[in-house]
Amino acid sequence: MSHDGTIMSVDSTYPTGPEGLPALERADPPDVIHGQPDLARRRALVAATTALGGISVAITAVPFVGSMLPSERAKAAGAPVETDISNLEPGALLTVEWQGKPVWILRRTEEMLRLMGEDEQRLSDPQSAVPQQPAYCRNPTRSIKPGFLVAVGICTHLGCVPTFRPETAPADLGPEWHGGFYCPCHASKFDLAGRVYKNVPAPTNLVIPQHGYLSDFRLIIGTDGKL
Repeated sequence: MSHDGTIMSVDSTYPTGPEGLPALERADPPDVIHGQPDLARRRALVAATTALGGISVAITAVPFVGSMLPSERAKAAGAPVETDISNLEPGALLTVEWQGKPVWILRRTEEMLRLMGEDEQRLSDPQSAVPQQPAYCRNPTRSIKPGFLVAVGICTHLGCVPTFRPETAPADLGPEWHGGFYCPCHASKFDLAGRVYKNVPAPTNLVIPQHGYLSDFRLIIGTDGKL
């Protein structure tokens, strides 16, 4: 109603657009406007999705790649070990690890081999009748090659590690000692072929593991190397 008492009509309809729809209904939401889409935002979303997918693939691949590698458990269970013995001097001893045990590789001299033949009457099992070695090492030198002894360096008494005593007739071992391995824990003695002496606590000769030669100076322990 106006000041002079005239009743005025009021148009209660909304303004319409060209298609006859209320203009307010045609209004776009505040963050969606006419024009080009937000390409930067889209690229960021695509990159994030790709990165997450890559991480998922990587996580899946790690166990698969790991399964192709030899595990420490497999090695400890007895996987063969290769070693180069070309630098091992005559009379010297090399120790390598196999199955978590020390394995001795002794390069014997001609004099060592000669003196070994004089010890048989003092040995408990000079012919290696007890199967502490592969069949191909059941011989006087307990080896494939006479010049090389390969033996597990663990005393057959209580599992101690004997010491290498290559000297002849030392004061503590007596004049009949021609070199070998001595266990200071309980005084067990073995000659340079790992054969046990009589009247000592150790009951058997040292163990000779399976081994073979891949070449003149390439040794494999844990298998005979045959295909």
